[in-house]
Amino acid sequence: MINIPLNRVEGDLELHLELDGDRIANSWSSGIMFRGFENILRGRAPRDGLVLTPRVCGICGTAHLLAAAKALDMLCGVIVPDNAVMTRNLTLLAEHIQSDIRHGILMFMNDFINPLYQDQPFYSEARLRYEPFRGTSVIKAIRETKKILEIIAIVGGQWPNTSFMVPGGIATTPTFNDMVGCDYIERSFTGWYEREILGCSLERWAEVTSLADLDTWLEEKPDHTQGDLGFFIRCARMTGLDRIGGGHGNFISTGLKDLQPYSTRAVEPLLMSSGFIAKGEKFEFDQALIAEHVAFSRFEGYGSGLHPFEGITIPAFDPNPDKYSWAKAPRYNDHPAETGPLAEALIDGDPLFADLVRQQGPTAFSRELARFTRPAKLLPLMKKIIRTIDPKAPYYRPVGDIPDGRAYGLIEACRGTLGHWLEVQDGAIARYQIITPTAWNGSPRDANAIRGPWEEAIIGTSVKDPDNPVELGHIIRSFDACLVCAVHFCTRK
Repeated sequence: MINIPLNRVEGDLELHLELDGDRIANSWSSGIMFRGFENILRGRAPRDGLVLTPRVCGICGTAHLLAAAKALDMLCGVIVPDNAVMTRNLTLLAEHIQSDIRHGILMFMNDFINPLYQDQPFYSEARLRYEPFRGTSVIKAIRETKKILEIIAIVGGQWPNTSFMVPGGIATTPTFNDMVGCDYIERSFTGWYEREILGCSLERWAEVTSLADLDTWLEEKPDHTQGDLGFFIRCARMTGLDRIGGGHGNFISTGLKDLQPYSTRAVEPLLMSSGFIAKGEKFEFDQALIAEHVAFSRFEGYGSGLHPFEGITIPAFDPNPDKYSWAKAPRYNDHPAETGPLAEALIDGDPLFADLVRQQGPTAFSRELARFTRPAKLLPLMKKIIRTIDPKAPYYRPVGDIPDGRAYGLIEACRGTLGHWLEVQDGAIARYQIITPTAWNGSPRDANAIRGPWEEAIIGTSVKDPDNPVELGHIIRSFDACLVCAVHFCTRK
């Protein structure tokens, strides 16, 4: 048994591994930090979730704000004006895009300058591009992703931890000039993304619909090979990332669209559909089938899984040895499920990723490729939203006091499926449960002793040097881990 700490996962992660020779025979993923928003929120005013939950994460605070706002919308039964829905989603897309680029360039590509690869033909160029704080691609990515976040600042006042979304819409009234500014930022960022990341136009990339198309595209012209996407593909194939990191083959996505059943908006739904895939078969998404398990988590047990509306978060201060993580274990219809850009693409029927998974299975390569190229779908949608918002139309529909009851907000955050489940009693929050993307991906075993998605994904991986397990870094980071979101916090009274 060996213990491996892993960084660049937005928090602290330990992997406990059992090796058979140089291959991983068993694994345990341990989230070792604490997070406490479920317990902090109990007894507070219902609107406090709009201020507190964006602090769950410093990367995807806008996503948590939107999930919290959608739960309150549902509880109030309010039909949110089209302008507010589009403005909310505009900021969410900006956050997605910055996260995708920052993760790919700053977090993932850094592994290719690991000393293990110093004899690889790409090594010198990788150092030039991805050395922390100095690499040419690193500097450009930091500069450009800072600019795309200005869209959130324009309509929401600040990033991170903005609070401009409220039940009934948004608390700001973006003007025509604001939309002109957003349009300029989007066009500028799109030009940079096409030149530096893709090496081609968005339209050309949209024509890549199969593995064969990807190979043709890569060799089509030097710009494709030399862009950060092309460089990633070359490095990933040389290091075998298209052969590792499979997992269970189950995927979940709430879709990039408004799922509120009471909405009568006339605007078309957003980009991607929702659903659940198990062993290649797609099913309709139903939040009632979600449950959280704690059999191997450091919380007081409650038998099998509980739906978040019934969720209990009571820390076990003296956990037994079987309880090895501060993350719970979300399951969908008793199945572990991977979430994130690859899951979104597969559930939405993207032909390129359907073909990749059909021929190679899910891999660290396909997972990260989906993240690198997701902005190619989101940027045109962002442009459409900016040009559809009518500054003369309302951004808010008044609501009164928040009623007692239960409600939820479900969205796709940067890293995948995010849910907030809220119960209000006597005008105060009685229960608040949050399931984050990394809780799905980085979960421990459930009541059936089934491993979580990335625990399963590293099984069978060959580790050349246990003191420098770069192979594990590739796989775990392909999920874009965020441990600060996944784990829970305990307080002593």
